[in-house]
Amino acid sequence: MASAFPILTFLAILAAALNAGLFFIFSVCIMAAFARLSPAEGAAAMNAINVVIQNPWFFSAFFGAALLSLVLAVLGFLQGGAGGLTAAAGGIVFLVAVIGVTIVFNVPLNDALAAAPAGSAEQAALWQRYLDVWTMWNHVRTAGSLAAVALFAFAFRQGVPLG
Repeated sequence: MASAFPILTFLAILAAALNAGLFFIFSVCIMAAFARLSPAEGAAAMNAINVVIQNPWFFSAFFGAALLSLVLAVLGFLQGGAGGLTAAAGGIVFLVAVIGVTIVFNVPLNDALAAAPAGSAEQAALWQRYLDVWTMWNHVRTAGSLAAVALFAFAFRQGVPLG
């Protein structure tokens, strides 16, 4: 398995970087643009994205990065050494800061937004909270993805345990 470790780490770099880019663009552009819309328009646009994003390309990048992170977390600890432990740390960071935050914070906010009656006062109030809270947690996912990329890259540079 040691010979597969560099390949898995390289793939994890790519997958975590894809996620970092996606989260970054939401944090610095998309959510700011949505904030300029009326609550009904912003919520409708976000709800549309939350439906459309559920596609094989996104799932491959998101869950592929999660799977690679889990594998590297386990194998990195088993392999040991600076490269292995750094790869393991990258895996743990991605799993906690991206997957964990998504499950615990972002998805429930998405579900609440989707359930709010379109154009209602409830939706308008939720939208204002959503913009702040969802975006804050998205910043965490962005930073977590970037940290995972850095750790995976450092592990790869160290030659990730070759034996």
